[in-house]
Amino acid sequence: MSIFQFLKSKSFFKQILITIVGVLVLVFVLKYWLSITTNHDQKIQVPNLHKMSLEDVNKKLKDLNLDFIVIDSASYNPDYPKKSVIEQSPEAGDFVKEKRKVYLTLNPSKYRDITIPDLNGRTKRQATSQLKAKGLNVGTNFTYVHDIGKDVVRGLRFNGKILNPGDKLPLNSIVDLVLGDGRGN
Repeated sequence: MSIFQFLKSKSFFKQILITIVGVLVLVFVLKYWLSITTNHDQKIQVPNLHKMSLEDVNKKLKDLNLDFIVIDSASYNPDYPKKSVIEQSPEAGDFVKEKRKVYLTLNPSKYRDITIPDLNGRTKRQATSQLKAKGLNVGTNFTYVHDIGKDVVRGLRFNGKILNPGDKLPLNSIVDLVLGDGRGN
């Protein structure tokens, strides 16, 4: 039997028909199975979690059959309550399926701490720029002490207390400078 005779035979057409039917059955079974296992038609709208505490977030997401993971604490934002949600992913209003994880970024309870540098012997201008670069504010309440150097830093104060190099203060704290008056020996 030649190849051309086989291509015209009934057995060849039966094999082609069986193959087509098998592929169609496989596609429909696969489509049905995927729609069941992936919850294709399910939509849960992600709620707005901004400014909510973790307890409230937990209750709200449990009711919707969603999970959450805290991924980070951002820089302190005074516009948000302490330890509340600043950012979320997926965003509010997006549609997800059940058991989806919502990733949260929280507001820390306070500003991060800044280490006080050793500024003794620096000029007022150098100390001011260095403190501002670290994230601290320089107050206008300068204290002058008897010293040979005019406007040379001889110490730092925070709320009236003397600061030493290596001490820690929250970001955006106001530091007052103790400066020399230039009248020393």
